[in-house]
Amino acid sequence: MHYISDVLYWISTGLLVPVIMLLIVLFGRALLLIGSFFGQYLSVRKTETLLKKEFEDLNKDNVATLSERLPKKQKSLVVEYIRRMLEHKDSEAHLQKLLSDFEISSATDLATSKTLAKMGPMLGLMGTLIPMGPALVGLSTGDIASMAYNMQVAFATTVVGLFAAAIGFITGQVKTRWYQHDSVNLQFLADLLTEGEKEELC
Repeated sequence: MHYISDVLYWISTGLLVPVIMLLIVLFGRALLLIGSFFGQYLSVRKTETLLKKEFEDLNKDNVATLSERLPKKQKSLVVEYIRRMLEHKDSEAHLQKLLSDFEISSATDLATSKTLAKMGPMLGLMGTLIPMGPALVGLSTGDIASMAYNMQVAFATTVVGLFAAAIGFITGQVKTRWYQHDSVNLQFLADLLTEGEKEELC
């Protein structure tokens, strides 16, 4: 039993450096996410203002000219899919595929936020618990300096992990709301296009 405990202790101690490195990577990724999220927020605000007005007045009579009223240089994901749906307005199968593709694209954009939100606390907890063993050993032997250092590492990894998780959670919540709103608009557009096509057939 003593050897098994020693093996587990060596394994857990050996994981400290990889955990710290991963936490540093997550911290850097969280900072990059903040920058990209701010730029995306400004773009979404402009797009939402335009699309809200267009979709309030949108009907089967003016839906064909919607592409002309969209911003030419807008790189928004929803605007791109609106254009693609208008290009395939005569095919219900293409419209349904585009709706599914939009869901996949939005999920891909949300992947980073979800990863930070889930991995941050995990790695932070690992970074907290691993140094506690050496800290307790230092306490038992009277090595206060070693104990203080390991406690410092434990607290630092916790803070970094929670910071990354908080950024991931907040950005993920906001982006999810954006994409849900865009998905409703795209579904409404697909229904209008499908309705118009059925009336033409009749």
